[in-house]
Amino acid sequence: MKKRITVSVLSLSAMMALAACGNDSADGGGSSDQVKLTLMSTATTKADQDIFKEIVTDFEKEHPEIDIEDTYPGDGYEDLARVKMAADDMPDLFDTHGWAKSRYGEYTEDLSDMEWAANLDEAMKPILTDDEGKLHAYPINQALDGLSYNKTLLDEYGIEAPSTFDEFMTALEAVKEKSNGEVVPFWLGGSDKSQFGQYFDEFSTPLLITDKEDSYKEELLDGSFDWSNYTYLPEKLKEMNDKGLLNEDVLTAQVTQGAELMAQNKIAFTMLNGSVGREVTGLNPEVQVGTMPVPAIQEGDSPSWIGGERLTLAVAKKSEHLEEAKQFIEYIAQPEVAKKFAEGTSLPAALTNVEADNYFAEFYKQYEGTQIQPYFDRVYLPSGMWDPMGATGQELIAGTMTPKQVSEKMAQEYTRLRGE
Repeated sequence: MKKRITVSVLSLSAMMALAACGNDSADGGGSSDQVKLTLMSTATTKADQDIFKEIVTDFEKEHPEIDIEDTYPGDGYEDLARVKMAADDMPDLFDTHGWAKSRYGEYTEDLSDMEWAANLDEAMKPILTDDEGKLHAYPINQALDGLSYNKTLLDEYGIEAPSTFDEFMTALEAVKEKSNGEVVPFWLGGSDKSQFGQYFDEFSTPLLITDKEDSYKEELLDGSFDWSNYTYLPEKLKEMNDKGLLNEDVLTAQVTQGAELMAQNKIAFTMLNGSVGREVTGLNPEVQVGTMPVPAIQEGDSPSWIGGERLTLAVAKKSEHLEEAKQFIEYIAQPEVAKKFAEGTSLPAALTNVEADNYFAEFYKQYEGTQIQPYFDRVYLPSGMWDPMGATGQELIAGTMTPKQVSEKMAQEYTRLRGE
């Protein structure tokens, strides 16, 4: 009798040990036979992460033999990616966030032989494909960045979407006055330095690139750029803060707070793009969010969208599970899933065989014909400049740097990183 009891206890212990080896999938199941894939994305907003997680869960239900560990490092993505590149240990699936060819090219598997590649939007091909024809990543959506704004609130105040930076500053002042200071004219979730990076990166294009008479393309590319020409942007950001046109908690505010505050009519303009509109209206159906191109800065210039790849997934060339990682890419490239991704992130799909209903469709139509410029840092700055671009914004608002010192710091980092 004792022997039978001992066997039963050991069997129970073994079962418990096996259970402990299972994965953390949504249904709590899993087994040691599962292939485990790691996935790392730059998705930062709750809505973008939610649609990502939903699609990962749907895939795992259809393919119970595969478990995907998806992570969203947010502001720490680039630092984490650098560590993983240095160790030559990239996740099975990872976001190239605008650097598919130049930064991540040696770590990516060629996806050009996949079926969906035939439907890749022409605008995305040169961004993701190198001179040898290697396709480095699958584009989940396309970016058309600018400013997002509370259209319902601006309509109430009689404020038009600005087309120049001067008009933008005037609109911010008007919001402050008409709301008696109850509405934040320009909100930034500045605890994440990428929010300041977004401000500097988007507005560097109209300041330094798009106007023919004030274009510094060649100087930026050959290393001779005089960074005093950049000082206008930190000066304006400081002016906004000094005049109370930014949120008082700009240095501690979380990006994830933005949609909820806008849904409460507490925000007029933000640097949040993509899914923020759908998220805000989902929280408050009476609030409509608008989107607009980046206002022109130089006299006589026109507004422009900042575009290119937004969310992508590359397959790590040295992944031990290439077949399964590609299987996930095949899954999300299916028209019905690609449509779900595009609509969930409120951005255009990157495949020509996908028709998606976009939250901002009427605004994209309104600005049809507006020039689309690539992200400033991806073309004109050496790899690694995104971090100081955002960090100097934080220091400027904290009062530990002047606008001139911001430009000087950018010049130092620009020179240092070009030499690496």
